[in-house]
Amino acid sequence: MVRSINPKKAKRKNKKKGEASSSASVPSMPTRVWQPGVDKLEEGEELQCDPSAYNSLHGFHVGWPCLSFDILGDKLGLNRTEFPHTLYMVAGTQAEKAPLNSIGLFKISNVSGKRRDVVPKTVVNGDDAMEDEDDEDEDSDSDEESEDGASTTPIIQVRRVAHHGCVNRIRAMPQNPHICVSWADSGHVQVWDMSSHLIALAESETEGKDGTSPALNQAPLVNFSGHKDEGYAIDWSPATAGRLLSGDCMSMIHLWEPASGSWTVDPIPLTGHTASVEDLQWSPAEANVFASCSVDGTIALWDVRVGKTPALSFKAHNADVNVISWNRLASCMLASGSDDGAFSIHDLRVIKEGDAKVAHFEYHKHPITSIEWSAHESSTLAVSSGDNQLTIWDLSLEKDEEEEAEFKAQTKEYVNTPQDLPPQLLFVHQGQKDLKELHWHNQIPGMIISTAEDGFNILMPYNIQNTLPDLAA
Repeated sequence: MVRSINPKKAKRKNKKKGEASSSASVPSMPTRVWQPGVDKLEEGEELQCDPSAYNSLHGFHVGWPCLSFDILGDKLGLNRTEFPHTLYMVAGTQAEKAPLNSIGLFKISNVSGKRRDVVPKTVVNGDDAMEDEDDEDEDSDSDEESEDGASTTPIIQVRRVAHHGCVNRIRAMPQNPHICVSWADSGHVQVWDMSSHLIALAESETEGKDGTSPALNQAPLVNFSGHKDEGYAIDWSPATAGRLLSGDCMSMIHLWEPASGSWTVDPIPLTGHTASVEDLQWSPAEANVFASCSVDGTIALWDVRVGKTPALSFKAHNADVNVISWNRLASCMLASGSDDGAFSIHDLRVIKEGDAKVAHFEYHKHPITSIEWSAHESSTLAVSSGDNQLTIWDLSLEKDEEEEAEFKAQTKEYVNTPQDLPPQLLFVHQGQKDLKELHWHNQIPGMIISTAEDGFNILMPYNIQNTLPDLAA
């Protein structure tokens, strides 16, 4: 699995969309959907983002690229739908030299956006209203100020903690988000208490606002060096606060148990894979059960109460299994992503009867780097790949030609949509280079954050709201 990011400081060029041409100019050709890996740019052609496809879209970078991050739970409310949003996250850098690395605690406020109608109001108001609304959308997305003069640019505050070596993966404890664990390329797994930094960010509108504050020296709560090699797999238990798993590139998994403000790590590893353990996921329904995936192409299911070997193991892909995600709303479903670009859905209820694979997609042509089920809709998941695409899928969808024809007639839709796309493909996000990880925000329905070589994106696709429950009910 290709994991590293080119260790150069990220740079971002802001390009504003040119002014609309006059009505006397040559009419534009119908919009064409770009298919990565299929279409090629001709000389003079360029790709343009359609901002009307998003309720919210923002990008930012923090200097060195971040291979991994996590969204922190907060006390700002569940199922938040009103803009602007505020969120907290933690991320670890992959700098050119080991001493330059750090863990960043972020407060991102003033995340602006607008809730768009999936079927435009022009269905009722006519063609003139369509033109007016298009102009309004274009203006609202390109301006840096809202109608009342307030800035629509997110405010980013950061506090940094020095971290020796690149951060391969970082995760925050769901029950206590100020406790974070990092996997370093030095082979160390470290647990950190970030409470003082989060308090400082929460209580101040200016703390770390310029992003240039130096990394503070802080000792970790625990520094475990028992792994024989570096690793990437790590996961906190959602059921037992403080219980932790870490897996390395030598195929070993260690179980951590909380003990009087610290942790006890079992020195005898769990063994069962024949190659690097790439990802770990605790069961959302059973406190002692977890899943692991490996470069050996298998997924294993474990019960920590029973021995040091898997309860069962099965061949999941014909290549490295890079990532897995356990569905928290439908705990029988486990998603996996492979190095060959395929991802699959496994129904664990029928795993002993043979092939548990209930869905398999080969849309992506480069390694799957991240996969995660939505916290608000059991059939929806997001996938990122080395092909620079972040895709969102709704597995409950099926092709309905009559419905498609009716929608196109209502919206006067002239986009030349490719006919060979899977009907479950809900959204394609592009514009980031070398995507590495994504996460849904558990408290802001429809929001996804992703990290790549050239920085972070915060996105809320406009059509995801249709798959969300009625929060007002």
